[in-house]
Amino acid sequence: MKWVANLLALSLAAPYGFAGTVTVTARDPAGNALEDLVVWAMPKGASAPPRVRPAMVEQRDKTFIPLVTVIQAGTLVSFPNRDDIRHHVYSFSPAKRFEIKLYAGTPVDPIAFDRAGEVVLGCNIHDHMVAYVYVVETPWFGKTGKDGAVRIEGLPAGDYDINAWYYAQDARPIPVGVKLRADESATAAFTVGRRAMPPRPAPK
Repeated sequence: MKWVANLLALSLAAPYGFAGTVTVTARDPAGNALEDLVVWAMPKGASAPPRVRPAMVEQRDKTFIPLVTVIQAGTLVSFPNRDDIRHHVYSFSPAKRFEIKLYAGTPVDPIAFDRAGEVVLGCNIHDHMVAYVYVVETPWFGKTGKDGAVRIEGLPAGDYDINAWYYAQDARPIPVGVKLRADESATAAFTVGRRAMPPRPAPK
C-alpha cells in the first residue's frame, strides 16, 4: 500500500519540527493523577516501524526499579543486580516466560522481549518483589509521571489509536482515536479504575 510506505518513510525521515504530538492525561475515578500508566500510539492501517532501544530493570534494596517499564517488541532488557545478595528473576506471563537463576551483578545475556503484552516480573527469593514490563508494537509510547501526564512525540501525519494500560487497572481502557496532520498536536484522556494492590516497599 502506497499510504503505508509513505507513513513509514515519514516516521524515519521527518524531523520533530514536522511531526505531531499527543499529550495524554490519566486519572482515577476520584480525579487523582495516575502515575505509571502506559500509553502508546498505533497507526491505523499501517505497520509501525521498528525503533527498539535497550532497556534495563534494576534490582536495588530488594526492589525492582522501575516498577513499570514500557518497550517495543524486539527490545533487549538487562536485569542488573545492585544488591549485595543474589536474586532469581522470573516471569510466567504468556507474553514472555523466562528465568535468570540465582545471580549477582549483571547477567551476560539480556532477555529479548519479542511478543506484545503484559509481563509480570518476580523474584523466587523475595516474594514481595514485583514489577511489570509492557511490550507494545510501536515506537511511539511512554508512561505517565506523578502528574498523570505524558507526551508522545515524533508522530508522522495519520490516524492513530491511543491505547492505555495500567498495572492495577480494574478494566482495560478503551482506545482513543486521533487524527494528526504534520506538526499538529492532539490530546487524549483516560479515566481508569484501580483495583487494590499490596503496598510496594520503598527503596532505602
